[in-house]
Amino acid sequence: MIRIARPADADAIHAIYAPHVLEGMATFETELPGADAMRERVQARLAHYPWLVWEEQGRILAYAYASRFRDRAAYDWIAETSIYVHADAQRRGIARRLYNVLLDSMRMQGINQAVGVITLPGAASVTMHEAMGFTPAGVWRKAGYKLGQWWDVGVWQKELQPPTTPPKPAVPFATLQQDPDWKALL
Repeated sequence: MIRIARPADADAIHAIYAPHVLEGMATFETELPGADAMRERVQARLAHYPWLVWEEQGRILAYAYASRFRDRAAYDWIAETSIYVHADAQRRGIARRLYNVLLDSMRMQGINQAVGVITLPGAASVTMHEAMGFTPAGVWRKAGYKLGQWWDVGVWQKELQPPTTPPKPAVPFATLQQDPDWKALL
């Protein structure tokens, strides 16, 4: 089942995220935030952007969220996406199904562009993003230092809908959650 993340999911989200911080390259975060920090992140982000989880038999196996791309107002119609899947649940199609609902949610908010930022080489992430219709938009060379080496970062971009001129304000996710059309996505 796909549903909106809740603060009570923080421990499960933390458990999925921890290996990526401590041993992986999917995030450039180098110090593991605690479950309380994850709880605060979920609560703060949900006001403006979707944070969704994949749950099976009461267990969270994956989560995906959107976040502000840049702080300037002119960027209000583009958002960065992130997805993390528990090691036990990979290669089951969960990421694509969860990501589809995330992207549809962003589209309903009035967001025009989604950006995926991928530590390279990141073959599995690149393959998934390209299968979802993202296209390469650039590479930041030696952008991050983690686990004793420098890493390149690739940027993939997907147009969710053509922009309008002038654009309508993006709908905060807290407002969108009440829309019956959004509820039908789940």
